[in-house]
Amino acid sequence: MTRLNVELLAADPVEPITSAGHAQLGIAVLAGIAVIVVLITRFKVHAFLALTIGSLALGAFAGAPLDKAIASFTTGLGTTVAGVGVLIALGAILGKLLADSGGADQIVDTILAKAGGRAMPWAMVLIASVIGLPLFFEVGIVLLIPVVLMVAKRGDYSLMRIGVPALAGLSVMHGLIPPHPGPLVAIDAVQANLGVTLALGLVVAIPTVIIAGPLFSKYAARWVDVPVPERMIPVRASEELEKRPGFGATITTVLLPVVLMLAKALVDIVVDDPENMVQRVFDVAGSPLIALLAAVIVGMFTLGRAAGFTKERLGSTVEKSLAPIAGILLIVGAGGGFKQTLIDSGVGQMILEISEDWSIPALVLAWLIAVAIRLATGSATVATISAAGLVAPLAADMSTTHTALLVLAIGAGSLFFSHVNDAGFWMVKEYFGMSVGQTIKTWSVMETIISVVAGAIVLLLSLII
Repeated sequence: MTRLNVELLAADPVEPITSAGHAQLGIAVLAGIAVIVVLITRFKVHAFLALTIGSLALGAFAGAPLDKAIASFTTGLGTTVAGVGVLIALGAILGKLLADSGGADQIVDTILAKAGGRAMPWAMVLIASVIGLPLFFEVGIVLLIPVVLMVAKRGDYSLMRIGVPALAGLSVMHGLIPPHPGPLVAIDAVQANLGVTLALGLVVAIPTVIIAGPLFSKYAARWVDVPVPERMIPVRASEELEKRPGFGATITTVLLPVVLMLAKALVDIVVDDPENMVQRVFDVAGSPLIALLAAVIVGMFTLGRAAGFTKERLGSTVEKSLAPIAGILLIVGAGGGFKQTLIDSGVGQMILEISEDWSIPALVLAWLIAVAIRLATGSATVATISAAGLVAPLAADMSTTHTALLVLAIGAGSLFFSHVNDAGFWMVKEYFGMSVGQTIKTWSVMETIISVVAGAIVLLLSLII
């Protein structure tokens, strides 16, 4: 079985960099997380700097020599970026091609043309889920919210009835489905199989997005009735294009990496022979790097060239796609450094030893830790990275499927109750023209439903498979 970045992870030091006992390590963890939380929430420090300082604070409180704490942090940063950095970059390129070529608008317009009335909330959740596969959450919001506002305005729909399903689709993809940064980092940290995690993630995501989207939106529309803020309806970029890629070609391009990775997971299960030529071919074609690279190359023709992009325009699109992810890469890398400092300080082993005497299941523990960090920092990515580092040792004796479920439990916990310390909270509030209280009644409750439902489904699956 191939595992993401397993060679680098195997090089992790066995001996902890400190001899601190459980009590001191527990205090060090709380102090390190507290430093991160205070810096992000009180002093508005960028998450990259907060994670860097918090990692060093963790090492200091644990009694680790400064040089070893620095070495752990930089090793973890480099390992994480090496494992997921290229995948994040490729995902950003594919997402930019999808947006700039008008491919995303083509998906939206085609589905909306065939939907209406009671089917509209279901159409919105489908659109958001498909487009949310290759796009980061913030990009997806910017791309989809104008569509939500136009549909609500022209069709005289309740804004919440249309908006909540779209937000649910984006959020579920962001928290549970690779190649989004959070799930990728968690997969890397616990050495889960990406294909199995993707397959189980889709199993968890479908019922979760139905409950938190179309079904919950009925109640959200009753609780909050706000008019469509017309000032927030911009002209879509693709309206300036002379032509757009076809619906079939666009859908095929977006789903190509997912199909390749799922095919690899299926062949690994059915064939189960590393020397078999078919399995070796799918191991290469279905690896995250090759799957996303193939989608990007195909997208240059099916999306970029189909929209009439010149070679220069394609080059410019790729270049512009990489600049916005610099911050994401730094946060993910620093989160990996924090994770490695936790592991090297012996915190992971401490949790493994203590949890042996607890009756709480490992999946519930992972969910609770992610929830706590999410509530404190407001960042789903920071919550995922930190929780994955803390519970990684619990995956040592788990089966392939349960390791994948551990990743999904962390992802589910990381989405719990978005509130005023989350940038996504303010984006939704401003785009929909809501008050803070109205945003909590809709967006925050929706996020909590996603977290609880997904966590419950993960636990149910753990009892079945």
